[in-house]
Amino acid sequence: MTDLDLRTIATLKGLVIDGVNKAKSGHPGGAMSSMDFAYLLFSEFLNFDPDDPKWPGRDRFILSAGHESMLLYAMLNLVGWLPIDELKKFRQLHSKTPGHPENILTPGVECTTGPLGQGAAMSVGFAIAARHLSATMDEKLFGHRTWALLGDGCMQEDVTLGAASLAGHLGLANLTWFYDRNRQQISGGIDRATSDDEVKIFQGFGWEVIEVDGHDHDALRAVMGSVHKQTKPRLIVGETIMAKGSATMEGDHETHGAPLPADERMKTKLRLGLDPAVDFAVDPATQTHFQRRFGNLRATAKSWRSTLARHIETDASFKTAYDTAFGKEDFSKLKKTIWPKDKPVATRNAFGDVLKDWVEQIPNLIGGSADLEPSNMTGPFAKKVGDFSKANPRGRNLAFGVREFPMSAIANGISLHGGLIPFDATFLTFSDYSRPALRLGAIQQCRVIHEFTHDSFHLGEDGPTHQPIEHVMTLRAIPDFYLMRPADALETQFMMEEALKLNAPTAICLSRQKLPILPLSDAKAEEARKGAYIVKDATDCNLMILATGSEVSLAMDSAVLLEKENPALKIRIISMPCWEIFEKQPKSWRDSVINPDCKRRVSLEAGITLGWQKYTGSSDLGLCIGIDHFGASAPAEHLAEEYGFTPAKVAARVKNWLA
Repeated sequence: MTDLDLRTIATLKGLVIDGVNKAKSGHPGGAMSSMDFAYLLFSEFLNFDPDDPKWPGRDRFILSAGHESMLLYAMLNLVGWLPIDELKKFRQLHSKTPGHPENILTPGVECTTGPLGQGAAMSVGFAIAARHLSATMDEKLFGHRTWALLGDGCMQEDVTLGAASLAGHLGLANLTWFYDRNRQQISGGIDRATSDDEVKIFQGFGWEVIEVDGHDHDALRAVMGSVHKQTKPRLIVGETIMAKGSATMEGDHETHGAPLPADERMKTKLRLGLDPAVDFAVDPATQTHFQRRFGNLRATAKSWRSTLARHIETDASFKTAYDTAFGKEDFSKLKKTIWPKDKPVATRNAFGDVLKDWVEQIPNLIGGSADLEPSNMTGPFAKKVGDFSKANPRGRNLAFGVREFPMSAIANGISLHGGLIPFDATFLTFSDYSRPALRLGAIQQCRVIHEFTHDSFHLGEDGPTHQPIEHVMTLRAIPDFYLMRPADALETQFMMEEALKLNAPTAICLSRQKLPILPLSDAKAEEARKGAYIVKDATDCNLMILATGSEVSLAMDSAVLLEKENPALKIRIISMPCWEIFEKQPKSWRDSVINPDCKRRVSLEAGITLGWQKYTGSSDLGLCIGIDHFGASAPAEHLAEEYGFTPAKVAARVKNWLA
């Protein structure tokens, strides 16, 4: 360890201390214990283009311990991507240095982290994406690595272990995790909560595990410099000291989540060789030392681009694959899946049919199911593309196993890596397991298609544990998240196509039971793309029924009974496959669909009614038909009768309300 190494590390720690102090909040202790590893990674081992944070050939670094954000911001300042003024605005409104790193704000941040463990799980997605692109296009161009920094809290989150299990099974030799084991967290020592042996656990997962002194630069260099020899994912367990370098608080858990006390801050800066009277100081010599590899990094990036240009110019198949993955997307010419209009189709089957047709049309589509291929109808896709595995990284089906939360977090990582379009699949009820990843995907603008089948009590005999009730509406509550519940096979196809166009995650909720194809012209059916449209109209309508999914055809049948009994009723039926898309339409379209002058409105959906009042209005004007209780174990047709989801019972309910 040279004097310049020590001075540069001291500078970085000073930036952490000053940033947290100025913000009056933050997490300095872990950033200080992790600093030796992070400094060596950025200054000696991480491959990136100093002039382009988005260079596709770069290694990815993911700060799973997102509370250590000032560590990353300090690194990015010395790289030259983040001005010192932004570090001075740490945790302030409209800054590029939020409390936890956000990919859409800050250059050099690969993904948004903070909810512990999700960064680790997303890193598995990054590694899968790189491995697949390396196998299908070019190993030299896409042979980059994914590095992640984890803390004790990450190791305690189940999502980390689920993702690690899959990574070991897949033999992701391009993935390296550094576990900063400082053994302290907010409430005290980790021995109060855990006595896990991570070495044995990860070896059992199929990882290579190496323990080192996390402050010994020679030991760190030896293990970090040999990652190219990995044949499996590697966990580097770094034994470190919380708040390493502080004057009197080394090893103190109080440094985990609060600024250093004023006196401690001054004494620590003195101990580090920094001027206590000067904040946010960066000695030009230390920045020059930090950037000592930049000439080589620029040369590597330039060579990479030359290789890419040569491949594009001389290899037509490579050019097609690269343009598909990284060029301007055009989904306007997707082949249409055809279903007989006189035969009912479960929308889950329609999803599977479209997915199978997209195999050749969208060669960068990748994904899989949480051990529910026969139920999610992803089996035909899997059969055509093969499983992604250590032996077959060209495969595009991901056999996630029963790991819903890791599955969706991994899908986020694949999306953020770039070049691939991921999807995942499970039952709608189990979106509860995936929900933290769905939310973080929305924050990050991840394009992931989440297929959720068995979307109502029509699941039947599996009973209330498997029958979603509140799930559709709770997913609608996630900002910047698109909930789609198509009414038939055609709407399913349209929603899948619209999902491809969004820089956001989508949940496509699909039926187990067969549903009739709506009796609409092709032009009228296409209006589903606008999120809501009229599927049955009446001149001077005096009653509107708004429905989604399997309840649209139920509304059609119910309207026949209502109008037959009372010819004065003029009923308009509206299918609303996606509220979020509908809300983005011009007001003229929204008013043409939901006529503001027609105040008598009924909503019909096999889930909780909370939320529908947005469209139906107050209870004296609007009627919300749904299920505000848990289901039961019984055949679906018996439950439909019991819960009032038959044409006769819906018609009777509306008739009584009108009266």
